[in-house]
Amino acid sequence: SVQAEEKPASKIGELDPEMAERKRAGDGLAWYDVARWGVEGRILPELERKRWFDRLPAAADGKVTNAVWNLSRHSAGMMVRFKTDATAIHVHYKLLNPNLAMPHMPATGVSGVDLYARDDERKWRWVQVTRPSSQEVKTQLVSDLAPGFREYAIYLPLYNGVEFLAIGVPSKSQFEALEPREKPIVFYGTSITHGACASRPGMVHTAILGRRFDMPV
Repeated sequence: SVQAEEKPASKIGELDPEMAERKRAGDGLAWYDVARWGVEGRILPELERKRWFDRLPAAADGKVTNAVWNLSRHSAGMMVRFKTDATAIHVHYKLLNPNLAMPHMPATGVSGVDLYARDDERKWRWVQVTRPSSQEVKTQLVSDLAPGFREYAIYLPLYNGVEFLAIGVPSKSQFEALEPREKPIVFYGTSITHGACASRPGMVHTAILGRRFDMPV
């Protein structure tokens, strides 16, 4: 199997020991906070932000229009990668806005997180997407996965923000965090580039091209 080259990802318990202890006791899962190793699609990650998952740095507030600032608080275009041999994968995240869907766009695209996996030929295959019904989501994304240590990617919500996102796997499973890749393809555009009106975050054309060329976006 592939061995981790960096230190294991920190568990969410390092941020909130009391909450993490309750999770470990109640669900038998190990939780990993994705902010500990980073997501792709997060521009200028070295600059200070009001919220970790904001796309623009805090200094942009007041220097761009209110419409642009509000859109920049969405996690559109962000994707996190990891490897695990777990046969079940869980997610726990909280959304910035209580409006989970729009009249012309479903909650799966607006507020869902979208899971993909690499197959034996290293091609990306869709696995599952969350169907949020509340502002805080804690759910099993998939179970009964075939045995094997493989790479996964989770795309973040398109028209909502994320307060935190943690990935949960059975406590005895192997887990390796994959840091964001360098030299991305860069897109700049309209609401179509933002993600309107994809049914899932992984179905935006920028995400499709990222998988096709196997490059960060």
